[in-house]
Amino acid sequence: MRLRSLLTMPDLGLELVTGEEELDRFVRWVVTQDLPDPSRYLSGGELVLTGMQWRTTPEDSETFVAALARAKAAALATGDARYGAPPEDVVEACRRHRIPLFRVHETVAFATVTERLTRDLSTGRAADLSAILDRHRQLVSGTGLGSVLELIGRDLGMRCWVASSTGRVVAGPQEPPPAEAVTAFLSASRLPCVITDENRPYSLFAVDEDGTSRAADWLLIFEGDCADWPEARRALTGELAAVVSLERARQDDRQSAEGRLAEELVQLIVSDAKPAEIISRLELTGLGADGSYVAVAAAAEDGLRPRELRVLLREILYGRTPAAGIVDGEAIALIPTDHSVLDVIQAAVNTLAPGLGASRLSIGVSGIVDAESLRGAVDEARHARRVATDRHDPACVVGHEELATHMMLLASVPDEVRRMFRLRLLDPLTTYDENNSSDLVHTLEIFLETSGSWARSAEILHVHVNTLRYRIARIEELTGRDLSRLEDRVDFFLALALR
Repeated sequence: MRLRSLLTMPDLGLELVTGEEELDRFVRWVVTQDLPDPSRYLSGGELVLTGMQWRTTPEDSETFVAALARAKAAALATGDARYGAPPEDVVEACRRHRIPLFRVHETVAFATVTERLTRDLSTGRAADLSAILDRHRQLVSGTGLGSVLELIGRDLGMRCWVASSTGRVVAGPQEPPPAEAVTAFLSASRLPCVITDENRPYSLFAVDEDGTSRAADWLLIFEGDCADWPEARRALTGELAAVVSLERARQDDRQSAEGRLAEELVQLIVSDAKPAEIISRLELTGLGADGSYVAVAAAAEDGLRPRELRVLLREILYGRTPAAGIVDGEAIALIPTDHSVLDVIQAAVNTLAPGLGASRLSIGVSGIVDAESLRGAVDEARHARRVATDRHDPACVVGHEELATHMMLLASVPDEVRRMFRLRLLDPLTTYDENNSSDLVHTLEIFLETSGSWARSAEILHVHVNTLRYRIARIEELTGRDLSRLEDRVDFFLALALR
């Protein structure tokens, strides 16, 4: 689909602001992004929808639009909710970087744009997808990796398995490989390595040793000692690894319509989207609005890249149809209700631990919620994940049962109630900050974090105590609350926690 086609869709009412000379560009997909630098989540050809939450100063426009240009995005479309028409600095940045800019009027929801374009783009791609799948079927003889491994076993007389880093056997003979193969692979100082099981040698190879962290990689398990193989047989392992890489890439849902919708669903949940919009996107991902769900959040330090973390979380939750996405380097997944998920995750993390090296993996798991309380579940899972991180274990999982804080209470409150509670308390302050370039919300946050200490708050904020007193008085005036009252402080604390 070309960009100029967007202007022929009266139901969307998109208005071109700048970039008429670039309207012959092709749109490959549509995504919603509000990160200051969204480039790592773009792969080229996207129409990027944004509510401009990333813009706090005019200089931010150059950073955001330059990132779109680097990632070869097709165009940018801005919503009216925050600023009305796109600010002039956004328009100028788009002109400089030759990024076509569209305006999405406030009466049109981003979900409407996404659903319409997703439907049109998916229809147009049907023939291309069919051809790609046909080529893949030819590559693996029409029956998947199993046929390739059978061919190796039949012609070379050695059995071979493909396994994931959690120990799941992806393909191979019916008899399972040695139980210690995955642990040996993850903990080996060098690959390939050889292990012995019942006096039989087995050789372990990484599928993508140079391009993927070992904890997120797959492995090849060959019967026999690779030190005794002729050169031709050693070369075969590289060829097989290339075929397996294709299969693993096929299972990576990031480039599929379902995967992109899942990514956007997660982004919506952690943003300020209305519950109705979340429910609509939930149904598009194939998860029913009438179901109940568990949220899982994962983060890694010093090792796993965000895309690998997302792949690894999906692998840990394999078979549970997770809708997964990345938010600020944290992987978040939603799965249909599963009472055993905590045990499953713990077992997978125990298996993965030797392969983490210097990296630390922390995972949080929420309780069970209905579709209208997904934001609360995600908040709870992220809070549990932070608790897991604070324990400083190489790999740690924390379930909602271990949380005895306000987060459990907040997680059970419907999204619309949480949203209205937050808006009623904080909206006067955020509006004032935006209109006056002030810092009342941050001042409030620091004041509560220091338990109302005037001296400590002023020190952290680098302001005089009298300035701080003026700000607090302004907060009380705008909200009608009294920060000397415990109940009002608690209300503000909870509202800030709901952001």
